[in-house]
Amino acid sequence: MRLVLLGAPGAGKGTQAKKLIEKYGIPQISTGDILRKAVADGTPLGKEAKSYMDSGGLVPDSVVIGLVKERIAQDDCKKGYILDGFPRTTPQAEALDAVLAEMNSPLDTALSVDVDPEILMKRLTGRRTCKGCQQMYNLHFNPPRKEGVCDKCGGELFQRDDDKEDTIKNRLEVYEKSTAPLIDYYGKKNILKSVEGMGSVDDIFNKVCSILEA
Repeated sequence: MRLVLLGAPGAGKGTQAKKLIEKYGIPQISTGDILRKAVADGTPLGKEAKSYMDSGGLVPDSVVIGLVKERIAQDDCKKGYILDGFPRTTPQAEALDAVLAEMNSPLDTALSVDVDPEILMKRLTGRRTCKGCQQMYNLHFNPPRKEGVCDKCGGELFQRDDDKEDTIKNRLEVYEKSTAPLIDYYGKKNILKSVEGMGSVDDIFNKVCSILEA
């Protein structure tokens, strides 16, 4: 099972990825994680990436795809893998497909987790985090028993800067502009599947498994 997960911020991709890892025993490949590891390990690609990061620039697609290629070549990816957070643009998807074709490891499925934008705004702007134990709440979906106070430790709840409305609007706009066209790209390749990201985590996961095993 070689899978790429698509969906806007707050759609619940990360939660579903964790459950897929447990059920199918395949690794999740996050470009952020492999980039940090390559830099920490001082690999040739890691050193190249670090030079861009140190100068405040973006790491070029060619370097990121090189890192993905190295990661997919590892033994734990023989049964498959889950790509999460990459590709983010159509040119990245095209370059990735070319590399995967060379490796004889093309994607089986692009799974899009679809959620209404209004619900996404509520999910993301409603998040509150405890300053003490880091427990997460949502004012709309799982509020604390007492407003502003953590049920677990009595700590003060706060809203992270990246959960504020202006920031969320900007993140969703960026997603629509750059990443949403991937839906069309994978649709034309006939590997796109969609699941509605509404309901309980387990309900969504059952639907995901049905789609992947169909």
